[in-house]
Amino acid sequence: MENVKNSLKKTIKELFDLDVDPEVSVAPANVQADFSSNVAMQMARDLHKSPIEIAKQIAERMGEFKAEVAMPGFLNFISPDEYFLNIVSEYGNDFDKKISYDKYLDQSVVCEYSDPNPFKVLHVGHLYTSVVGDSISRLYEYAGAKVTRANFGGDVGLHVAKTIYAILNIVDHAADLTIEEIAKAYVEGTKAYEEDAEAKKEITRLNKEIYRINKEKIHEGEVAEIYWRGRELSYQYFDDFYAKIGVKFDKYYPESEVADLGLSKVKEQLDAGVYEMSDGAVVFEGEKFGLHTRVFINKEGVPTYEAKDVGLIFTKWADYNFDKSIVITGNEQLDYMKVVLKSIEQYAPELVERTTHLTHGMVRLPGNEKMSSRKGNFLKAVDVLEMISNNLAETKDKVDERVVLAATKYSFLKNKLGGDIIFDPKESVSMSGNSGVYLLYSAVRAKKILSKIDFSKEDSGEFSLGNYEKELVKKLIQYKDVLVEAVEGISPHLICNYIYNLSQEFSRFYENVKVAGSEHEKTLGTFVKVYYKIMEHALGLLGIEIPEEM
Repeated sequence: MENVKNSLKKTIKELFDLDVDPEVSVAPANVQADFSSNVAMQMARDLHKSPIEIAKQIAERMGEFKAEVAMPGFLNFISPDEYFLNIVSEYGNDFDKKISYDKYLDQSVVCEYSDPNPFKVLHVGHLYTSVVGDSISRLYEYAGAKVTRANFGGDVGLHVAKTIYAILNIVDHAADLTIEEIAKAYVEGTKAYEEDAEAKKEITRLNKEIYRINKEKIHEGEVAEIYWRGRELSYQYFDDFYAKIGVKFDKYYPESEVADLGLSKVKEQLDAGVYEMSDGAVVFEGEKFGLHTRVFINKEGVPTYEAKDVGLIFTKWADYNFDKSIVITGNEQLDYMKVVLKSIEQYAPELVERTTHLTHGMVRLPGNEKMSSRKGNFLKAVDVLEMISNNLAETKDKVDERVVLAATKYSFLKNKLGGDIIFDPKESVSMSGNSGVYLLYSAVRAKKILSKIDFSKEDSGEFSLGNYEKELVKKLIQYKDVLVEAVEGISPHLICNYIYNLSQEFSRFYENVKVAGSEHEKTLGTFVKVYYKIMEHALGLLGIEIPEEM
């Protein structure tokens, strides 16, 4: 398509002295052509001519690409077999160059995702945002960016105070703690905070004490002992899980490390009139901007999550001088982040301009109610992997962890970011549907075909593209355009949609065209080679590794 597009662009320049970037796409199945463009209709108003007249002028000058005009002004292109064969050969010989895209070359991109809080168990939402954030980071790296994967979590705050309040009543010593006990304590501490006035008062006191313990690095005393032990357990638990799912982080920002900067920034801008005093607390009145008011420093003088996020954005800027900062959270944080960013925009607009906040919906099992770590009725991240593994075990004697991760990651990434996701464990391991397992099977099958092909042997006789070969080639050469669209839209699901459709096209090709041992083994083998390269690259962008066998 790129060659057709360039030829069309050149023709338009010669005919009308206009610099345009025409859209060229694979022609619909009901059109007897290879590619199609509506550029004549787009130019009609500027040229004061009918689309048909413009299209006819262009068609007469398109040279090697035979062009036909269709109502109300479409240009349909028919390309010779040699064009497709040359394109496939180029992809096979220099794949990386053909798909290269350097829009963000050497730019600094900070991608912040996952963001679990110590003293809590990782739930399915953390797994989802970890998988999505990793894939988005890979997309930016593909486009040339220097990506820093960042993780932000609350090692201080009310949730810690609630947890420690409960721990003081259910375990004898910090050394006896487990991550499961910590999660249970958070639920019980939250309940006490909401239902018991005395407990709420004590938890509020503990909250201030924990800030002091962290800031002054106090390790003596029961509360300090529980705090540091729980923090250590939490971080080790996070590290172990991220390693298990193949996700890495370059920088972890505990809230305690950015709280002081956030506090000072808010106080500084309080004097400048950005923030205001309200009933002893410092707030930002979002109503002035069509938003809502939020507290940045509470009555006790403690910075809230809002102030910590202020400190975080300035810390990331100081550390990386980022060109782009991507922040991925759940949808419930959308209005919250609007207020935080709007407040920062009043005194550091350049940082907000470089920040993109992406949100995702809830992950639920079929028919499941809304889940909450606060209530304790949530689906743990490890539970998801176990469900996938158990479903695979029903059909396989040995379960490959790479297949488990492929099924999990693809089931999340194939959904457009933003809406809720119904996670169906059985559907995610389907060998015939839109699943990561099906895609791995297709890629492994292509690899087996390649192992049987002798690329040193020249073809015999003339070769002409049949329907199955041509349809596969037309799908293969769309990959670069899909990559660009996925990067521009920060949309991993576009990669998923493409490789699923591509794998189906490859299946039709495989079932109807003999490759290994045919008189055109080298040419047809190149089709398979390019298919495998695309699958390997695309699945890599999704954080999925292809096993040797299925």
